[in-house]
Amino acid sequence: MKAATYAETWDLDVFFEGGSKSVAFKKYLEELEVDVPSFKVQAESIKVPQTKEDSILLGEVLEKFQGIAKRMRQAGAFVGCLQAQDTNDKHASVLRGKVTQLSSQFQNALAAFDQKLVQVDDAVWPELVNADALTELKFALTERRNRAKNKLQMEQETLINALSVDGYHAWGQLYDTLVSKVKIPYKEDDKVHELSVGQAANKFSSADRSVRKSVFEEWEKAWGSGADLFAHTLNHLSGFRLNVYEKRGWDDVLSEPLEINRMKRETLDVMWKVISENKQPLVSYLKRKADLLGVEKLSWYDLDAPIGGEEAKVSYQEGAEFILDQFSHFGEELTSFTKKAFENRWIEAEDRPGKAPGGFCTSFTESDQSRIFMTFSGTPSNIATLAHELGHAFHQHAMAGVHPLNRNYAMNVAETASTFAEMIVADASVKKAKSDDERLALLEDKVQRSVALLMNIHGRFLFETSFYEERKKGIVSTERINQLMEAAQKEAYCDALGEYHPHFWASKLHFYITGVPFYNFPYTFGYLFSLGIYAKALEEGTAFEEKYIALLKDTGSMQVEDLAMKHLGVDLTKEDFWQKAVQLTVQDVEEFLEATK
Repeated sequence: MKAATYAETWDLDVFFEGGSKSVAFKKYLEELEVDVPSFKVQAESIKVPQTKEDSILLGEVLEKFQGIAKRMRQAGAFVGCLQAQDTNDKHASVLRGKVTQLSSQFQNALAAFDQKLVQVDDAVWPELVNADALTELKFALTERRNRAKNKLQMEQETLINALSVDGYHAWGQLYDTLVSKVKIPYKEDDKVHELSVGQAANKFSSADRSVRKSVFEEWEKAWGSGADLFAHTLNHLSGFRLNVYEKRGWDDVLSEPLEINRMKRETLDVMWKVISENKQPLVSYLKRKADLLGVEKLSWYDLDAPIGGEEAKVSYQEGAEFILDQFSHFGEELTSFTKKAFENRWIEAEDRPGKAPGGFCTSFTESDQSRIFMTFSGTPSNIATLAHELGHAFHQHAMAGVHPLNRNYAMNVAETASTFAEMIVADASVKKAKSDDERLALLEDKVQRSVALLMNIHGRFLFETSFYEERKKGIVSTERINQLMEAAQKEAYCDALGEYHPHFWASKLHFYITGVPFYNFPYTFGYLFSLGIYAKALEEGTAFEEKYIALLKDTGSMQVEDLAMKHLGVDLTKEDFWQKAVQLTVQDVEEFLEATK
């Protein structure tokens, strides 16, 4: 029986008909504009819990909080999708401003609520959170209380939230606007086309080196021409963040990202230590790839290049069917969920101008749906990205039935589910290759991802760490930012490349995201953590899916070290786990080196 034909564009009308001019969405925001201030009044007027019996009253406030939180998330997801599908949608930009303003007001209401938690007597707290009405929320509420204790007084935090709308978050929004103006000229058939950054990025996987080189030259030129504006944006965004940290008494720039990711510093340090000590096989791969491409050293634009002959291109339909087939070997739940995502148009994949770069998955929590955004041009890397984003969506699906307060999982474990899904597809595709050439190309695509997560991401982490140290002393010049970027790339790639990407800091959205600082190391954590999970899945087959879903359900209510110990029986602060995980990537490299002798 032939599979249904899957549309390449998503359906947003199911939420609010009419896009950025939706009457229904306008009404939705108007209702939030009433309910958010009302909740703030309730949060401020609630009395500080004195006894275990006060848990019922606290539970009622939490119920209202969750209702508004879902709607705020729904509104943010809708606007984010509108902006991504058409970067020239000016109405969407106006809506983004409204949602950001509302979000700030909501954060102020939550700050008031958190202060009430802080004021609960330490002797009363254990009784309160162990009461029937709150016991399942013990972790989430204790975490909120502890985080609030580490911040300033409510009046000051409220002021920070208010100022961040036109300060902190505005810089992130300015970056999005600047990127929407970037066009990359590309000559084809004697005609010059203006590519969006998303379309141009896909050219780096072209089999023709002259195409990659010319696109890269124009790419560097385009980001370089706007570099002063991007540097201005990055300096002020990071300056705002550092000022807030200083006022809160946070010395370490990694304090907040580690807290957000529920992760110990020693876990992060040991992960990077093991990676740094095991990069030689990746360097050997980069050298072999250079030999295969007939160059002395790879340039930045060669990293995603296919080896061998013609690029293996597939249609979106073929990519979707391939993913479904591979997922079916893992488990029924993942497969049926993914089929629903394709059939119900949850995915925006069309290759057209005017779209934002990159890929993401966002959750419409009130509707229990997700939406996936990417630009699909038929490469193995595109299939991997699609599987990756479907993994995110499945994680959100797995949380159904979990209390909304316990669904707030951090980025590092969010990247676990996505990378795990990507791994299923990548590994199976290598094993099921129809020819030696195809097998080699797919194996190399897997190794490319290891290079991206263990070298590229490491470079981003090294850059951001050094940039923030310099930013503490004052504004960092465009030239200096370029130097820091290139130095970080050279260290991360063990100086194995012949040409680097000094303006990478300008082209990478992740440095400008205000919601999550240091949007880098969680990717690498998720990748290696998912390798440990994947190894267990291979051992146990389809029977593992139930255990996997149980692990995902716990991701929003545990420290990652506790999560790993409970579900995998491993200690993340020790080298053993990371060594075994990195070794799995080394096996792929060794297989590649053997196949290309």
